[in-house]
Amino acid sequence: MHDEFGGVLVFRSENQGCAFWGVRLRDLDRDDPPVFVQSRDGWVPFLERVSLACVELVLSETLLGGEGRLYNACELPAGLIRELPSRFARVLFPEYPMWTGKDESPVCWFSAPGKLLRLDGLSDHSWLHVRGSTFADLESLCATLPGHWVRGYSELLEADELPFQAPDGLLGWPGKSVKSSATGGENG
Repeated sequence: MHDEFGGVLVFRSENQGCAFWGVRLRDLDRDDPPVFVQSRDGWVPFLERVSLACVELVLSETLLGGEGRLYNACELPAGLIRELPSRFARVLFPEYPMWTGKDESPVCWFSAPGKLLRLDGLSDHSWLHVRGSTFADLESLCATLPGHWVRGYSELLEADELPFQAPDGLLGWPGKSVKSSATGGENG
């Protein structure tokens, strides 16, 4: 329970403790009370009913869970953000604030068979989070929306040689420089 905001019964916490979701104590006598989220902006209205917050919890955990194997994300330019409603079905769920702040709000959900998408904000370069039911669904999502996806690159990003030489004996042999394995380089 948080004493702030007249007392809030917290039922959800972001995994690093950056945000909390709860119901005001004075609203506990209501059948389906409103939910508030506490973040950098203080306690703000989240969703009008606990039941909606439970649905949002399931959507978010479905999107982000599963060890990330079928998840990806990228910042979308404004042009692609405007195209989302014509490419994917809008999930009939109310918009709500993202706990990270006003710049990433409102949160909107979209879907297609085997695909779930969450857009955090409507400004240029808002984050789009996606999940496929299969790897093929995920690849299809990433191909449909060109962007710099944070996971699942088909090509390795190149890295320059590290700007130092290991001291003698540190890596088990004298005076070898180290190259990044991302470029396929070897010690030498």
